[in-house]
Amino acid sequence: MAALSAWFWNERFWLPHNVTWADLADPAPGVEYPKAGHLLAALPLALGIFIVRILFERFIASACARSLHIPPGAGRRAQPNAVLEKVFTSITKNPDSRHLDGLSKQLDWEVRKVQRWFRQRRNQDKPSTHTKFCESMWRFTFYLGVFIYGIQFLWQCPWMWDTRHCWYGYPYQVMTPGLYHYYVTELAFYWSLMFSQFTDIKRKDFLIMFIHHLATVSLISFSYANNMARVGSLVLCVHDAADFLLEAAKMANYTKYQRVCDSLFIVFSVVFFITRLVIFPVWILNSTMFESWAIVGPYPSWWVFNVLLLLLQVMHVFWAYLIFRIAFKAIMRGKVCKDVRSDIESSSEEEPDSPTEGRKASTHTPKGENGTNGHCAAARTRTQNHSSW
Repeated sequence: MAALSAWFWNERFWLPHNVTWADLADPAPGVEYPKAGHLLAALPLALGIFIVRILFERFIASACARSLHIPPGAGRRAQPNAVLEKVFTSITKNPDSRHLDGLSKQLDWEVRKVQRWFRQRRNQDKPSTHTKFCESMWRFTFYLGVFIYGIQFLWQCPWMWDTRHCWYGYPYQVMTPGLYHYYVTELAFYWSLMFSQFTDIKRKDFLIMFIHHLATVSLISFSYANNMARVGSLVLCVHDAADFLLEAAKMANYTKYQRVCDSLFIVFSVVFFITRLVIFPVWILNSTMFESWAIVGPYPSWWVFNVLLLLLQVMHVFWAYLIFRIAFKAIMRGKVCKDVRSDIESSSEEEPDSPTEGRKASTHTPKGENGTNGHCAAARTRTQNHSSW
């Protein structure tokens, strides 16, 4: 185990040339350098954040949802049937005509009745609008709070105004209490997001969001371990700038305030493009790749850090493409249309129980505040959470 630890924490990988762990082990009195062990505090804090989230959604967010006329009631449930349940869970949730005919004969039901049972059973698994509103309200509250804290903290820091201060004196840079609390809180939140993703609403980009959260946790931990926390704090703040706007737009969509939703989506889109496609590459990547090269010089962990940031930028481009598609459709149709990244079996709109209802639903969509049909595109497009690094 000692040999493995020595290999993993090899100084020639983690630190610049001519710097050793011993140089950082005994700082002057009152001075604290980052240590990897500090990050362990994020794990119990992540559990605490998860518990706070459950209480927040159950009491505060749920009360807000009810006051906005979003009832928590469940939809119509399919009648218990062991045969159909086995087919639903083991074979298919959307039986074709062959399966429908076979089940109809086996149960002595009309085919339409079998179809209706499967529609109700699929709807039964879909989270309600109330559930999704509570989830978005929790994320909005956290993102807004941590963004305000980040701005207040960084406003007093010299590296906010001149990114070369991220590298002056590196790696002998003091870890202040404010920077430590900012880092550990963000890390704990993304730990909680990564694990709660398995219990949250399932979406088409589940895998890419999981990779995103994993990359976020890795980047935060990696940058803290080799004391790149100054530039890391800038990365966190840049990503937090757009996330609370997205969650606000989603809440407006769930409450059917279409005009508010569309306006928030426009603001979110502008902030997203500026922060993720302009500020991040021009301001932050320029500092990590070029300013650090000139002041500190490259070394193995420097290369890894920059590769991870470039991977993150690729994800930014992917999400920007999705947002562009939504905006383009909105312009073409004169409204913000339904999200291209909608929930998998998680829409707030239930499938109709009969063909007649289906025809009605296809020709009529509830109007929003501005009297236009359709759904707010921002309602379920996430950047992450998310968002994050």
